[in-house]
Amino acid sequence: MAQVLLYGTRICPYCRMAERLLEKKGVQAEKVMVDQNPARREEMIRLTGRTSVPQIFIGATHVGGYTELAGLERAGQLDALLKS
Repeated sequence: MAQVLLYGTRICPYCRMAERLLEKKGVQAEKVMVDQNPARREEMIRLTGRTSVPQIFIGATHVGGYTELAGLERAGQLDALLKS
């Protein structure tokens, strides 16, 4: 199972939705709360070019946010990515 890294904030509803979808898949994401650690927010922006949360990585692949994660699930591609 691939490692999943989720950059998020404590108050972001899309972060919670992403966590629930991953948990449904049996995956516990490593969470980086960027509202508690500004240096990690800068890291997220540098790695993704985006300032919004969540930002999700599955292994070395930057998936994007919740919308992209849910799109992978709808397309039947999320399981294969998680197993890579």
